[in-house]
Amino acid sequence: MIYLKQVIEKEDLRKFVMFPFELYKNSKFWVPPIINQEMDSFNEDLNPNLKDSKVEMFLALEDQKVIGRIAVIINWYEVKEQNTNKIRFGWFDFVDNYNVSKILLEKVVEIGKANNLEYMEGPMGFSNLDKVGVLTSGFDVIGTMITNYNYDYFKSHYEKHGLKVEKTFHEKTFLFEDIDTEYYEKMSRIVKTRNNLKEVNFYSTKKVMSRANEMFDLFNKSYAKLSSFVKITEEQKEHMKEKFLSFVNPEYIKFVENSENKIVAFAIIMPSFAKALQKMKGKLMPFGFLHLLHAKKFNKDVTLYLIGIHPEYQKLGVTAIIFNSFIQTLKNKGIKICRRTPELTDNQSIDKIWKNFSPKLIKTRCTYKKELH
Repeated sequence: MIYLKQVIEKEDLRKFVMFPFELYKNSKFWVPPIINQEMDSFNEDLNPNLKDSKVEMFLALEDQKVIGRIAVIINWYEVKEQNTNKIRFGWFDFVDNYNVSKILLEKVVEIGKANNLEYMEGPMGFSNLDKVGVLTSGFDVIGTMITNYNYDYFKSHYEKHGLKVEKTFHEKTFLFEDIDTEYYEKMSRIVKTRNNLKEVNFYSTKKVMSRANEMFDLFNKSYAKLSSFVKITEEQKEHMKEKFLSFVNPEYIKFVENSENKIVAFAIIMPSFAKALQKMKGKLMPFGFLHLLHAKKFNKDVTLYLIGIHPEYQKLGVTAIIFNSFIQTLKNKGIKICRRTPELTDNQSIDKIWKNFSPKLIKTRCTYKKELH
């Protein structure tokens, strides 16, 4: 008999976090999270995302064995300030049994109705910077530390239970050798001169941290018009600095400033930690962190994590400055492959940025939606 158990005790939280390690243990393409970080994501004292969100986690069990999990999330800022009457769900993994996925999704419906919400959408996290979407193609391509992985049967479960595609995302990659370096060097000079702009390079994490809040403020401005965007709060900024920026080589963070020394554009590239995380098997200690340090310094693949451009500068060719700066840095480090994180397919302004890079589509994913009334 399949039954649900709400995650209350730390022992059950660990089972919740560890279930994918069992489900995907035979996959060469799943990238494990760091176990302690994943546990901390559900700690109200450590994750500021929980300040504005209510989250309840559930395990699906059969004969006391975990066969599925789900997190049910209400982002109260989204509901009250943006009038988006949505209940989110994420961390949704399950064995290939329709009864398992059904009982988990029914819990989302139950909580959503109890809170007078209009529809459910997922998989997604607490905010826009969390992992999003169920994978719908590219199952044979290794994931990243900032994306979900799932088996190909997941899609049929969503459709079986009456959910419809809401948002679609694509992930693309390009080879460094395909970049027209002379073009970007020329365009960078022109754009800087025409708009009185300059590039900013970093060589210390401390310097990056001192300006990180400015960068996140610009991120909020850059994406404010996108569907379902929820801005980063002050507490979330501090959390992101600790959780992600500390992993990034400072040379992989680029700013563009105007004549008043205000940031008008930024981009962050991260070394690919996917294979390092697979070797670590979720554990930083005793030796797991060495795999991360090696990847940070020597990996020849990188992932474009974030890019933001002030709305007033989005049609001025500012990305040429960022790309030219990155080209010089990546060339010196022998980088071969650049990979983009999931991007909304209707975000045409971002897609146009990459048109000269001969990008190749490697993965697609989507969120699913269902009305509750």
